[in-house]
Formats: sequence, structure tokens, C-alpha cells
Amino acid sequence: MLTSLQNSLVKQIRKLHSTKERHKQQLFLLEGTHLLEEACAVNYPLQTVCCTPDWQATHSLLWEEACKRCDRAEIVSREVLDAIATTVQPDGIVATAKRGDIQTQVPFTGLVLALETVQDPGNLGTIIRTAAAAGASGLWLSGDSVDLDNPKVLRASAGQWFRLAAAITEDLKATVQQSQQAGMQVIATLPNASLTYWQVDWRKPSLILLGNEGAGLSADLAAMADKQVRIPLSPGVESLNVAIAAALMLYEAQRQMSH
Repeated sequence: MLTSLQNSLVKQIRKLHSTKERHKQQLFLLEGTHLLEEACAVNYPLQTVCCTPDWQATHSLLWEEACKRCDRAEIVSREVLDAIATTVQPDGIVATAKRGDIQTQVPFTGLVLALETVQDPGNLGTIIRTAAAAGASGLWLSGDSVDLDNPKVLRASAGQWFRLAAAITEDLKATVQQSQQAGMQVIATLPNASLTYWQVDWRKPSLILLGNEGAGLSADLAAMADKQVRIPLSPGVESLNVAIAAALMLYEAQRQMSH
């Protein structure tokens, strides 16, 4: 059992709390039983898995599953687990996996989200969770957004991170053009658009453009859209949270398709 905080593996995993180190080591963190279950369910390859003796005793089958998929498995003390986890009260398991190990293809069909410069990991995770729930076919993320594999993104996605096709695009405009060439309609959300979001025919393959939390969508991208829509707001309310905006449109699309 690993008990020393000075152990080289423990030090290496602790470093993964920083974005810079995750990029440098090309690894990301997977924390908690639920995320590990989801990773195992889709056969996601793991690098290292660390758990406490208590956790192993109560999750022996999941531990066996995880051990089959990882390069290294270690039982660690509670103190070590608390040190390597980013959460305040971790539930006893932390794993690492290679960044970009699975090259995801986002299809140019169905309902797809394209997010420009989204900065908040909680927002991105919530959008992933909602998109998976609403049956979206995938999500594009601009390269200057929060990391797709930020630990908070994974946690906020409630495990759906492993189930929704998501990819980084270094050129969002080019991706938008590709989707248009593939026959998708591009819908941009703008506060002053004349159409409301329920006036769109969402039964067509659609790409939903959503912008940064503070600045919204850039003018260049908004101009590329086939349709611009707004979400009606009461007087004095400036905007909605980007994850809520995404949810409204995804579920309006689902409502139209089910009729």
C-alpha cells in the first residue's frame, strides 16, 4: 500500500491538478466511482488506478474491471487519496488516462453543438450531460475554450463525457463551413435576433452555435449562421447561462422530432 506523499507516483498524479501539467504529461484525472464505472462501461483505456482499502472492499468487481484496463493499479492510504484527488471529499478512487487517446469523430448529422470560447468547466460539463440526455449526436469545442478533459468538466458531465462524441476544433469557422457543406443548418443564438428559437424547424440536421459566457458569439461566426435566434427574456434580464440556453434548444429540437 502506498502511504507516502513523497512517493514518485503520488507526486506525479498530484501535479495533474494543474492544466499545464496535464498538457505536459498528456494525462487527465478521472475521479469517483461513477466516472470509473462509465469509463469501464465503454472500455476506456486507463493509465493508473488508485483506491483506498475501504473502497476496494466495497467495489471489488469494479476494481477488477479497472485493473484489467490500466497499466498500473495501487492501493493507497486515505491520506494519499485525499492528496491526489481534486475534490474536497473524494469517494475513494482516482484514476488517470491518456489525453486524446480516443480520437472522436463528431458526425455532421443530427443535432450538434459548436461552442466558442466557453471558459467555465461546470458549464461545459453540464452542456455535455444535457446534450447526451437530449440525444445530440456530438459537440465541437473551439481550441481556446476550457480543456475538454478538465476534472470539473468530467464531474459536471455526470459520466456522459464518455458517451457523447466531442472534439476540439482549432478552426471553428472551417468546422461550421464543413457542417453547411454536409447539409446542416447553422443556428446562432443572439440576443437581438428577430426569430425565437421555437420558430426554427429543428427536424433538419442542425448545428447550434453558442458563444462565450461573457462576450457571447463573435460577429464573424454569427454572420455565418443560416438562422439567428433569440431566447425571449423578461425586461431587465440580460442573458441566460450558456448551458441553460443549450438545454432549451436541444429540448425544443427533441420535442419537434417526437411529434
